[in-house]
Amino acid sequence: MKNVLVLCTGNSCRSQMAHGYLNHFAGSKANIYSAGIETHGLNPGAVAIMQEDGLDISKHTSNHVDEYKGVDFDFIITVCDHANENCPFIPSKKAVRLHHNFFDPSKAVGSDAEVHEAFLTARNEIKGYFKEFTSTHLESGS
Repeated sequence: MKNVLVLCTGNSCRSQMAHGYLNHFAGSKANIYSAGIETHGLNPGAVAIMQEDGLDISKHTSNHVDEYKGVDFDFIITVCDHANENCPFIPSKKAVRLHHNFFDPSKAVGSDAEVHEAFLTARNEIKGYFKEFTSTHLESGS
């Protein structure tokens, strides 16, 4: 079984959504972890937008990357430029490192509808990326 780490700055929003989709798409093919180089707590907007797509991430926790020092990851995926640029060294003999910067919807300002649209856009981009990642890297056995 593959070990996949999704890494972001605060492990509150984008990495949590990615974690939810990876759990959904990968099922028993992988152990999914998400972490931040800081911990900011779970973002309520992320929980709400995922619930709209039928996925409950409300029980997720905001974890620091150091909590997973003993895990030998197959994939480490950074989902924001800040985490990619400031990622601490994560010892892993085999980890493939991937990066995709997703817009941070927690930074959106405007009306409730505009903020909702920002979360929806980010969620849909994350969903598409991790659906493709799962079919490419976890279902093919690579």
